[in-house]
Amino acid sequence: MTSATIVLPGQPISLPRAAPIPQLGSGLYSRDSEIRASLVGIPQQNGPILSIPRVRARPPAVNSIVLGTITRLAPLQATLSITVVDGIPLPVGEEFTGVIRTQDVRATERDRVKIAESFRGGDVVRAVVISLGDARSYFVSTARNNLGVVFATSETGGTTLVPLNWQEMQDPVTMKIEKRKVAKPES
Repeated sequence: MTSATIVLPGQPISLPRAAPIPQLGSGLYSRDSEIRASLVGIPQQNGPILSIPRVRARPPAVNSIVLGTITRLAPLQATLSITVVDGIPLPVGEEFTGVIRTQDVRATERDRVKIAESFRGGDVVRAVVISLGDARSYFVSTARNNLGVVFATSETGGTTLVPLNWQEMQDPVTMKIEKRKVAKPES
């Protein structure tokens, strides 16, 4: 087992041949004479105990990358239900609210942004936290190339849209083009 190998739930943990069988800590179980992971993570040996520490989700901070779903649109802002912070999903039932203001949608032509042409309800958006906002929500921005809508469905048929460019997505069935602030895919 290498020290930086990430394992998935159910995946067997390989131990060096000469190593004694460790005591199982949290995140591991034994089945069919094999040690298996019950959590996503990196196995760690602490003395005789082998475990996979649970990664705890934390609230967003300035510069955190968040994923969430658009829940409400207004002429000057979109409301985002944040469910993932810095790649770590929040526990079920725990979520934060983000607000994307018109001036935070894109870096250029900020005065020409229309929220309804950038987002739709149900769109999944990747954004960065720019400030802690007020007591109810965080201010988030999609003003970078890799930020914006990462998943959307067509308003007519519910088909998954395919990105065409930074401001358009297309329904592959009807070929209808819809406007969005599209996130550049990460390579």
